[in-house]
Amino acid sequence: MISFHEINHHWNYFLAIEKDLENLSRYIEFSENNLQTYSIEIAHILLSSSSEVDVMLKQFCKLIEPSSNPNNINDYKTIILSSGSDIVNQKISINRYGLEYKPFENWITDGENPVWWKSHNNVKHNRNKYYYQANLQNVINSVGALLLVNIYFYEKQFSVNDGKESIGLLETTSKLKPESSFIKIPSEYYYKYLVVRSSK
Repeated sequence: MISFHEINHHWNYFLAIEKDLENLSRYIEFSENNLQTYSIEIAHILLSSSSEVDVMLKQFCKLIEPSSNPNNINDYKTIILSSGSDIVNQKISINRYGLEYKPFENWITDGENPVWWKSHNNVKHNRNKYYYQANLQNVINSVGALLLVNIYFYEKQFSVNDGKESIGLLETTSKLKPESSFIKIPSEYYYKYLVVRSSK
């Protein structure tokens, strides 16, 4: 007999995109010297991840303000900033390459939309002119933003399901399985497991 449990579709989609990004690292070294490298594959991942960020930000905003009807990134920014969510200050990292970014930092530093978001729009709507903006730095930030939006969306969703105000990010990452393996938020938001070996 086969049994099914609730599937977190957005999380599974993120994991597929994360795997694409990890595979990319076999062909392009994730280093400062290569951050402006651009390619068809990077454009593909950038467009996929940024499009999913758009979908998830809209759903996240509806969880924050159920009566809202956000239509674009500026609406998302207004709702998220007014909610006091710390997603704007949250870091993502790729530890094996020593890379660390804050994908939504622009919302609070200069009030502008993130560079990776603008680049996604440029590549999507005017690729002949802006193809070079489908680069490694933008795609890392875009996939990192998708990780953050997933975690914050599911934290809110799981809290609602459990009838709690907030279950916290630590509990949220423990519920999202399998865990992200390539790109992560800070380590304090993951449970640490101790392996005990018995001696015979």
